[in-house]
Amino acid sequence: MYREIYGKNPDNVAFCPYRIAPLGAHVDHQLGAINGLAIDKGIYIAYGLKESGICELRSLNFDKRAQFHVRDIPEHKVGDWADHCRAATKMLGEEYKLKYGISAVIEGSLPIGGLSSSAAVIIAFLSALAAVNNISLEPWETIMMAKAAENKYVGVNCGKLDQSCEVLCKKDQLLYLDCKDDSYKLIPWKGKEFKIAIFFSGLERSLANSAYNLRQDECKVAAYDLMAFSGQEYGKFSDTVLREVPREVFEDNKDKLPEPFKKRALHYFTEFQRVQEGMKCWESGDIEGYGKLVFESGKSSIENYECGCPELIKLYEIMTETDGIYGGRFSGAGFKGCCMALVDPKKADEVMSTVEEKYLAAFPELKGKYVSTLCNSADGVDLTGGKRE
Repeated sequence: MYREIYGKNPDNVAFCPYRIAPLGAHVDHQLGAINGLAIDKGIYIAYGLKESGICELRSLNFDKRAQFHVRDIPEHKVGDWADHCRAATKMLGEEYKLKYGISAVIEGSLPIGGLSSSAAVIIAFLSALAAVNNISLEPWETIMMAKAAENKYVGVNCGKLDQSCEVLCKKDQLLYLDCKDDSYKLIPWKGKEFKIAIFFSGLERSLANSAYNLRQDECKVAAYDLMAFSGQEYGKFSDTVLREVPREVFEDNKDKLPEPFKKRALHYFTEFQRVQEGMKCWESGDIEGYGKLVFESGKSSIENYECGCPELIKLYEIMTETDGIYGGRFSGAGFKGCCMALVDPKKADEVMSTVEEKYLAAFPELKGKYVSTLCNSADGVDLTGGKRE
């Protein structure tokens, strides 16, 4: 496609994988701990250097073409799909002198929603733009630059879960990341084989337009109140997170909180515990135990974090009743998008057909929009921007 559009072959192809986070949902922005796996589907960017400094972008998933200069990014987002690329360029340009632009064709290998596609676009584009400008990015530099792109330009107050998974993960290894101090480890899998199933609801999502940012504010209010109730010192509201609140403080004061804030805090503390227990299950090769925790995480996301929509909640319920699924939950923030599941490979075909049949029976209008696929774990992004000569 690049050759059809630009009349020449691309210089390189950058790739950033999507990710799943089986445990650690909605706690990264509160400086909790998370689990993550990169998968072998993601964002591809075929690109070539442009000496003019212009970035000319085409997407195979969206119609509109985008064009901008690397040193002349609009101060505020435009409101289209290319804002993620503008954001990446702006953040890279604040740290490095950019001379060259790129001509690029961007394609996502799965439907949008729930697999951190926005972070994958930003990271893939960062790696490509850095490569043509002879900039070598380090992993944590990339993570924080991509996070800043979403926070400061796109307008999503995300934590670092998505970016960390897409940069740090290795095939067949679970990422355990403590978002408070950025310490992490990769835990090799030594148990029985499993597949990763992705079930797209047929509904796309936008975190910037969802209750995602509101939920973060509710978590902060809960933390602020708990600190005040217990006499704990606190500072600016914007810097307040539940990680600074001891679990016993929550248990002693939870009934003083308004119900919504109590529920958000309950999800945080129980999810943090599930991540610790999940790490032990993974280390011992206990896929059944790990999967059970993933199902519990999904339930808490629905009941305590109160995210999801009727379609995703139905998908979750179907997964809990389907033989061959070890565990599953919403993937991503849970506002539309998709669900993920850890699946017994021997029962994978039956699982995929059963979930589809039951889901479309409940939502027949989504036939043709609902999509499911099986995938495997994968390495994180290649920060050279693709294969370099």
